[in-house]
Amino acid sequence: MGKKRFGDRRDGRRIRDLDGMHAIMPHLMPKRADAEVYLSARMDVTDALAYIRSKNEGEEEYRATLFHCFVMAVAKTVWMRPRLNRFVSGRRLYQRDEITLGFVVKRRFEDHSEESLMVTAAQEDWTLSEVTRIVVGKVHKVRGQASFGVDGALNAVGRLPRWLIALIVWGYRTLDFFGRVPQALTAEDPNYATVFLSNLGSIQSPAVYHHLNNHGTNSIMVTIGTIRKEEIVLADGSRTVRDVVDVGITLDERIADGFYFGRSWKIVQHLLTNPELLDRPLKEEIDFEC
Repeated sequence: MGKKRFGDRRDGRRIRDLDGMHAIMPHLMPKRADAEVYLSARMDVTDALAYIRSKNEGEEEYRATLFHCFVMAVAKTVWMRPRLNRFVSGRRLYQRDEITLGFVVKRRFEDHSEESLMVTAAQEDWTLSEVTRIVVGKVHKVRGQASFGVDGALNAVGRLPRWLIALIVWGYRTLDFFGRVPQALTAEDPNYATVFLSNLGSIQSPAVYHHLNNHGTNSIMVTIGTIRKEEIVLADGSRTVRDVVDVGITLDERIADGFYFGRSWKIVQHLLTNPELLDRPLKEEIDFEC
């Protein structure tokens, strides 16, 4: 990328060659929640699960899961489809500098357990194996330490009087509008990530619709449900039982059009149907016409 220009942000570059419709949309729909598009889909993950079982043979510490496959598939798709890595802030459209994936980690599987926020930046040499090591390592680290960073800041602010919280939030929203929120608060906040993923299957919950937040820069929210067996009718009319999972995706329609989103979703499906592709480097091209 070239040198940044006036009007660019710390985390992205302003897109200046917009068509009229996409230039006007952030003014007609200034809030991210006003511009949501939701997709609910059922995915056949039989081949992905078989690949994981084979990959995990003899592995004890860094065992791949279906969630890791989704993380890698989503990162690869964003790499191939860069408009997915755009965001609207301050009524302007920007291209993000990095591909970042955000998650929420529950410290313990208990009703009253704290949740921690986690973000990781995709590297061009990422593979499924690398994603597994990074995510497993980060989860273990989060569950083994006290809250800090954005978690610690939220805990501190949450104890203040109501009027002071309202004043702080007003100041935060103002900084957010102009892209001036301190990096210490945005670096580990999934609301500033390219894609915010929620692995609801880990708590035996189905995929749900999850709104986008008006603060931050996140434009894509993905929820992944519980794996289940389901009978499927094949093209030849025969029936078979497959492993399936429901996926919910919420998108900010201001960053691209429906045609672009639809073709991008086909890449995710192709990668999970051909999971061996997930162990190729992120930057490596794949032979697929969406």
